[in-house]
Amino acid sequence: MIEGTPVLHDRELAAIVQLVYQKSGITLHEGKRALISARLQKRLREGGFKSFKAYLATVEQDESGQELVSLLDAIATNHTSFFREPQHFTCLVERLLPRLANASRPRDIRIWSAACSSGEEPFSIVMTLMDALPLQAMARVRVLASDISTKALARATSGLYPMERVQSVPLATLKRYFKRGLGALEGLAQVAPGVRSAVEFRRLNLLEIDHLGETFDVIFCRNVMIYFDKAVQQRVVTMLERHLRPGGTLFISHSESLNGIRHGLRWVAPATYERVAS
Repeated sequence: MIEGTPVLHDRELAAIVQLVYQKSGITLHEGKRALISARLQKRLREGGFKSFKAYLATVEQDESGQELVSLLDAIATNHTSFFREPQHFTCLVERLLPRLANASRPRDIRIWSAACSSGEEPFSIVMTLMDALPLQAMARVRVLASDISTKALARATSGLYPMERVQSVPLATLKRYFKRGLGALEGLAQVAPGVRSAVEFRRLNLLEIDHLGETFDVIFCRNVMIYFDKAVQQRVVTMLERHLRPGGTLFISHSESLNGIRHGLRWVAPATYERVAS
Protein backbone atom coordinates (compact mmCIF):
# COMPACT_ATOMS: atom_id res chain seq x y z
CA MET A 1 0.00 0.00 0.00
CA ILE A 2 1.21 3.52 -0.79
CA GLU A 3 -0.58 6.10 1.35
CA GLY A 4 -3.63 3.82 1.52
CA THR A 5 -3.76 3.13 -2.22
CA PRO A 6 -3.75 -0.56 -3.31
CA VAL A 7 -0.71 -1.52 -5.37
CA LEU A 8 -1.13 -3.52 -8.58
CA HIS A 9 1.38 -6.36 -8.24
CA ASP A 10 2.69 -8.46 -11.12
CA ARG A 11 0.47 -11.47 -10.37
CA GLU A 12 -2.74 -9.41 -10.27
CA LEU A 13 -1.66 -7.43 -13.35
CA ALA A 14 -1.14 -10.67 -15.30
CA ALA A 15 -4.53 -11.99 -14.16
CA ILE A 16 -6.32 -8.80 -15.23
CA VAL A 17 -4.55 -8.73 -18.61
CA GLN A 18 -5.53 -12.35 -19.24
CA LEU A 19 -9.13 -11.86 -18.08
CA VAL A 20 -9.63 -8.76 -20.25
CA TYR A 21 -8.18 -10.57 -23.26
CA GLN A 22 -10.36 -13.65 -22.79
CA LYS A 23 -13.58 -11.69 -22.28
CA SER A 24 -13.14 -8.75 -24.68
CA GLY A 25 -10.24 -9.51 -27.00
CA ILE A 26 -8.46 -6.33 -25.89
CA THR A 27 -4.70 -6.82 -25.62
CA LEU A 28 -3.06 -4.95 -22.74
CA HIS A 29 0.72 -4.78 -22.52
CA GLU A 30 3.10 -4.35 -19.59
CA GLY A 31 3.35 -0.66 -20.42
CA LYS A 32 -0.34 -0.31 -19.53
CA ARG A 33 0.22 -1.05 -15.82
CA ALA A 34 -0.24 2.58 -14.76
CA LEU A 35 -3.36 2.96 -16.93
CA ILE A 36 -4.93 -0.26 -15.61
CA SER A 37 -4.20 0.68 -12.02
CA ALA A 38 -5.54 4.21 -12.41
CA ARG A 39 -8.75 3.11 -14.12
CA LEU A 40 -9.53 0.40 -11.58
CA GLN A 41 -8.70 2.40 -8.43
CA LYS A 42 -12.12 4.07 -8.49
CA ARG A 43 -13.88 0.69 -8.64
CA LEU A 44 -11.76 -0.56 -5.74
CA ARG A 45 -12.73 2.50 -3.67
CA GLU A 46 -16.42 2.18 -4.54
CA GLY A 47 -16.44 -1.50 -3.59
CA GLY A 48 -14.35 -1.08 -0.46
CA PHE A 49 -11.65 -3.45 -1.74
CA LYS A 50 -8.36 -3.28 0.15
CA SER A 51 -6.32 -4.94 -2.61
CA PHE A 52 -6.41 -5.91 -6.26
CA LYS A 53 -6.29 -9.55 -5.12
CA ALA A 54 -9.56 -9.13 -3.21
CA TYR A 55 -11.11 -7.30 -6.16
CA LEU A 56 -10.14 -10.04 -8.61
CA ALA A 57 -11.57 -12.71 -6.33
CA THR A 58 -14.91 -10.89 -6.37
CA VAL A 59 -14.84 -10.52 -10.17
CA GLU A 60 -14.21 -14.25 -10.57
CA GLN A 61 -16.86 -15.29 -8.04
CA ASP A 62 -19.63 -12.92 -9.20
CA GLU A 63 -22.10 -15.21 -10.94
CA SER A 64 -24.14 -12.26 -12.23
CA GLY A 65 -21.19 -11.11 -14.34
CA GLN A 66 -21.87 -7.48 -13.38
CA GLU A 67 -18.48 -7.01 -11.72
CA LEU A 68 -16.80 -8.19 -14.92
CA VAL A 69 -18.89 -5.71 -16.90
CA SER A 70 -17.73 -2.95 -14.54
CA LEU A 71 -14.10 -4.02 -15.02
CA LEU A 72 -14.43 -3.93 -18.80
CA ASP A 73 -16.22 -0.56 -18.54
CA ALA A 74 -13.21 0.81 -16.70
CA ILE A 75 -10.64 -0.63 -19.09
CA ALA A 76 -12.34 0.07 -22.43
CA THR A 77 -11.14 3.17 -24.27
CA ASN A 78 -14.06 5.22 -25.56
CA HIS A 79 -12.56 7.95 -27.71
CA THR A 80 -14.49 9.08 -30.75
CA SER A 81 -15.97 12.18 -32.41
CA PHE A 82 -18.77 13.25 -34.70
CA PHE A 83 -18.18 12.57 -38.42
CA ARG A 84 -14.82 10.95 -37.69
CA GLU A 85 -13.04 9.84 -40.89
CA PRO A 86 -15.45 11.80 -43.12
CA GLN A 87 -14.52 9.87 -46.27
CA HIS A 88 -16.73 7.04 -45.09
CA PHE A 89 -19.77 9.29 -44.79
CA THR A 90 -19.10 10.65 -48.28
CA CYS A 91 -18.91 7.08 -49.58
CA LEU A 92 -22.14 6.21 -47.78
CA VAL A 93 -23.99 9.02 -49.56
CA GLU A 94 -22.39 8.99 -52.99
CA ARG A 95 -21.76 5.30 -53.58
CA LEU A 96 -24.08 3.28 -51.38
CA LEU A 97 -27.31 5.21 -50.88
CA PRO A 98 -28.30 5.44 -54.56
CA ARG A 99 -28.20 1.66 -54.74
CA LEU A 100 -29.93 1.05 -51.41
CA ALA A 101 -32.62 3.72 -51.58
CA ASN A 102 -33.64 2.94 -55.16
CA ALA A 103 -33.85 -0.82 -54.87
CA SER A 104 -36.40 -2.33 -57.22
CA ARG A 105 -37.92 -4.14 -54.24
CA PRO A 106 -37.80 -1.67 -51.37
CA ARG A 107 -36.86 -3.13 -47.99
CA ASP A 108 -35.35 -1.85 -44.78
CA ILE A 109 -31.88 -0.36 -45.00
CA ARG A 110 -29.98 -1.91 -42.11
CA ILE A 111 -26.79 -0.35 -40.74
CA TRP A 112 -24.75 -1.56 -37.77
CA SER A 113 -22.39 0.70 -35.86
CA ALA A 114 -20.32 -1.89 -33.99
CA ALA A 115 -18.20 -0.60 -31.11
CA CYS A 116 -20.17 2.66 -31.20
CA SER A 117 -18.64 4.03 -27.98
CA SER A 118 -20.56 7.08 -26.72
CA GLY A 119 -22.77 7.34 -29.79
CA GLU A 120 -21.16 9.95 -32.02
CA GLU A 121 -20.76 7.49 -34.89
CA PRO A 122 -24.35 6.20 -35.16
CA PHE A 123 -25.76 9.70 -34.72
CA SER A 124 -23.42 10.92 -37.48
CA ILE A 125 -24.72 8.12 -39.70
CA VAL A 126 -28.34 9.09 -39.08
CA MET A 127 -27.72 12.80 -39.63
CA THR A 128 -25.91 12.01 -42.88
CA LEU A 129 -28.82 9.89 -44.07
CA MET A 130 -31.43 12.46 -43.06
CA ASP A 131 -29.62 15.06 -45.14
CA ALA A 132 -29.47 12.76 -48.15
CA LEU A 133 -32.73 10.81 -48.19
CA PRO A 134 -36.36 11.83 -48.68
CA LEU A 135 -38.62 11.27 -45.69
CA GLN A 136 -40.29 8.16 -47.11
CA ALA A 137 -36.92 6.50 -47.70
CA MET A 138 -35.63 7.50 -44.27
CA ALA A 139 -38.56 5.64 -42.76
CA ARG A 140 -36.96 2.40 -44.01
CA VAL A 141 -33.62 3.04 -42.30
CA ARG A 142 -32.79 1.12 -39.12
CA VAL A 143 -29.51 1.67 -37.28
CA LEU A 144 -28.20 -0.72 -34.63
CA ALA A 145 -25.44 0.68 -32.41
CA SER A 146 -23.59 -1.59 -30.01
CA ASP A 147 -20.69 -1.47 -27.59
CA ILE A 148 -19.22 -3.56 -24.81
CA SER A 149 -19.23 -0.64 -22.37
CA THR A 150 -22.41 0.04 -20.44
CA LYS A 151 -21.06 3.45 -19.38
CA ALA A 152 -20.48 4.47 -22.99
CA LEU A 153 -23.93 3.23 -23.98
CA ALA A 154 -25.56 5.22 -21.18
CA ARG A 155 -23.94 8.39 -22.52
CA ALA A 156 -24.94 7.46 -26.06
CA THR A 157 -28.56 6.81 -25.15
CA SER A 158 -28.87 10.20 -23.48
CA GLY A 159 -27.55 11.96 -26.59
CA LEU A 160 -25.99 14.60 -24.32
CA TYR A 161 -22.52 15.99 -25.08
CA PRO A 162 -20.41 18.83 -23.70
CA MET A 163 -20.38 21.80 -26.09
CA GLU A 164 -16.68 21.27 -26.82
CA ARG A 165 -17.50 17.83 -28.23
CA VAL A 166 -19.72 19.35 -30.94
CA GLN A 167 -17.49 22.29 -31.89
CA SER A 168 -16.27 20.52 -35.04
CA VAL A 169 -19.82 19.78 -36.25
CA PRO A 170 -20.79 22.01 -39.22
CA LEU A 171 -22.96 24.92 -38.08
CA ALA A 172 -25.90 23.98 -40.32
CA THR A 173 -25.86 20.43 -38.92
CA LEU A 174 -25.57 21.73 -35.38
CA LYS A 175 -28.62 23.98 -35.81
CA ARG A 176 -30.70 21.28 -37.47
CA TYR A 177 -29.92 18.25 -35.34
CA PHE A 178 -28.91 19.51 -31.88
CA LYS A 179 -30.59 21.43 -29.10
CA ARG A 180 -28.67 23.64 -26.67
CA GLY A 181 -29.07 22.58 -23.06
CA LEU A 182 -30.79 24.96 -20.65
CA GLY A 183 -30.94 25.11 -16.89
CA ALA A 184 -29.45 21.94 -15.43
CA LEU A 185 -28.20 21.04 -18.93
CA GLU A 186 -26.34 24.33 -19.43
CA GLY A 187 -23.07 23.72 -21.29
CA LEU A 188 -24.43 20.62 -23.02
CA ALA A 189 -25.84 19.93 -26.46
CA GLN A 190 -28.40 17.18 -27.01
CA VAL A 191 -29.01 15.28 -30.22
CA ALA A 192 -32.53 15.96 -31.51
CA PRO A 193 -35.23 13.36 -30.66
CA GLY A 194 -35.78 12.46 -34.33
CA VAL A 195 -32.13 11.44 -34.65
CA ARG A 196 -32.01 9.57 -31.35
CA SER A 197 -35.16 7.60 -32.14
CA ALA A 198 -33.59 6.24 -35.34
CA VAL A 199 -30.90 4.37 -33.36
CA GLU A 200 -31.31 1.20 -31.31
CA PHE A 201 -28.54 0.90 -28.71
CA ARG A 202 -27.61 -2.55 -27.46
CA ARG A 203 -24.77 -3.98 -25.35
CA LEU A 204 -22.90 -6.54 -27.43
CA ASN A 205 -19.50 -8.16 -27.03
CA LEU A 206 -17.98 -8.71 -30.47
CA LEU A 207 -16.27 -11.88 -29.22
CA GLU A 208 -19.52 -13.46 -28.04
CA ILE A 209 -21.67 -12.89 -31.12
CA ASP A 210 -22.51 -16.01 -33.08
CA HIS A 211 -25.40 -14.66 -35.10
CA LEU A 212 -27.67 -11.69 -34.49
CA GLY A 213 -30.42 -13.21 -36.58
CA GLU A 214 -30.13 -10.45 -39.18
CA THR A 215 -27.74 -9.10 -41.77
CA PHE A 216 -26.78 -5.56 -42.68
CA ASP A 217 -26.25 -3.43 -45.77
CA VAL A 218 -23.49 -1.47 -44.06
CA ILE A 219 -21.33 -2.18 -41.01
CA PHE A 220 -19.10 0.41 -39.37
CA CYS A 221 -16.49 -1.30 -37.17
CA ARG A 222 -13.83 1.34 -36.75
CA ASN A 223 -11.05 2.01 -34.27
CA VAL A 224 -11.63 -1.14 -32.27
CA MET A 225 -9.55 -3.81 -34.03
CA ILE A 226 -6.41 -1.80 -33.26
CA TYR A 227 -6.81 -3.14 -29.72
CA PHE A 228 -6.94 -6.78 -30.90
CA ASP A 229 -4.21 -9.22 -31.89
CA LYS A 230 -4.42 -11.09 -35.21
CA ALA A 231 -6.26 -14.07 -33.75
CA VAL A 232 -9.04 -11.89 -32.33
CA GLN A 233 -9.12 -9.74 -35.47
CA GLN A 234 -9.72 -12.91 -37.49
CA ARG A 235 -12.64 -13.95 -35.26
CA VAL A 236 -14.23 -10.51 -35.45
CA VAL A 237 -13.82 -10.08 -39.22
CA THR A 238 -15.26 -13.55 -39.85
CA MET A 239 -18.27 -12.64 -37.69
CA LEU A 240 -18.74 -9.26 -39.38
CA GLU A 241 -18.55 -10.79 -42.85
CA ARG A 242 -21.22 -13.30 -41.86
CA HIS A 243 -23.50 -10.41 -40.91
CA LEU A 244 -23.10 -8.53 -44.19
CA ARG A 245 -25.74 -8.91 -46.87
CA PRO A 246 -24.37 -9.84 -50.33
CA GLY A 247 -23.08 -6.59 -51.77
CA GLY A 248 -22.93 -5.08 -48.27
CA THR A 249 -20.12 -2.75 -47.19
CA LEU A 250 -17.76 -2.89 -44.22
CA PHE A 251 -15.98 0.25 -43.04
CA ILE A 252 -12.92 -0.12 -40.82
CA SER A 253 -10.64 2.66 -39.59
CA HIS A 254 -7.93 4.10 -41.82
CA SER A 255 -5.52 3.18 -39.03
CA GLU A 256 -6.54 -0.49 -39.34
CA SER A 257 -5.89 -3.15 -41.96
CA LEU A 258 -7.21 -6.56 -42.98
CA ASN A 259 -3.74 -7.65 -44.11
CA GLY A 260 -3.10 -11.16 -42.86
CA ILE A 261 -6.81 -11.76 -42.19
CA ARG A 262 -8.66 -14.43 -44.17
CA HIS A 263 -11.90 -13.10 -45.61
CA GLY A 264 -14.04 -13.10 -48.74
CA LEU A 265 -14.43 -9.32 -48.94
CA ARG A 266 -13.44 -7.18 -51.89
CA TRP A 267 -11.39 -4.02 -51.37
CA VAL A 268 -13.19 -1.06 -52.95
CA ALA A 269 -11.52 1.98 -51.33
CA PRO A 270 -9.20 2.74 -48.40
CA ALA A 271 -10.63 1.09 -45.26
CA THR A 272 -13.73 0.05 -47.28
CA TYR A 273 -14.64 -3.51 -48.19
CA GLU A 274 -17.60 -5.14 -49.89
CA ARG A 275 -19.05 -8.61 -49.60
CA VAL A 276 -19.21 -10.07 -53.09
CA ALA A 277 -22.80 -10.53 -54.20
CA SER A 278 -23.73 -14.16 -54.72
